[in-house]
Amino acid sequence: MSMKREIRVLGIDDSPFDKFSNRFVTVIGAFFRGGSHMDGLVSTRIAVDGNNATKKLSEMINSSRFKAQLKCVMIDGINMGGFNVIDIHKLNRSTKVPVIVVVRRRPDLPNIKRILTRLGMSRKIALLDKAGPPLKCGKIFIQFAGISFEEASEIVKLTATHSYLPEPIRVAHLIGAGLVFGESKGNA
Repeated sequence: MSMKREIRVLGIDDSPFDKFSNRFVTVIGAFFRGGSHMDGLVSTRIAVDGNNATKKLSEMINSSRFKAQLKCVMIDGINMGGFNVIDIHKLNRSTKVPVIVVVRRRPDLPNIKRILTRLGMSRKIALLDKAGPPLKCGKIFIQFAGISFEEASEIVKLTATHSYLPEPIRVAHLIGAGLVFGESKGNA
């Protein structure tokens, strides 16, 4: 299998927020050609600990002028804005674009499920289970929908040019932090 080096991908991450004072969080999407050239930027807002991340991401992706060339969506974690959990299979179906979730460390799913239950958000556990277990891919872990593990691994490898994280996600993170704090800390 050989992937085109300048495959069009979208890296998505939420901006920093205060879970006690913010009701909404800005989500940044960085369109890239492979891991080297940023072509564009999109954003949306989702509810902190809400239920609208999948819908808002789908709308953001589907309304973008870059969508026609998009081959993959990469998301930093399966939840954004606290516990606004993304249904990656629904996102894949609604956009017709493969989805890869990237996490730096293997999540402690039993603990996350206990917290969701304690917070009265146990219905979100089904979305975590539906996504499948995070699988090791180099130094990170991935979950995926609409794409094989081998293809997802190749895309991660192609786009991780400046760190073990894919560049589109790293840049979306830096932009989000810069918007909120006035300057990014450079620790993406």
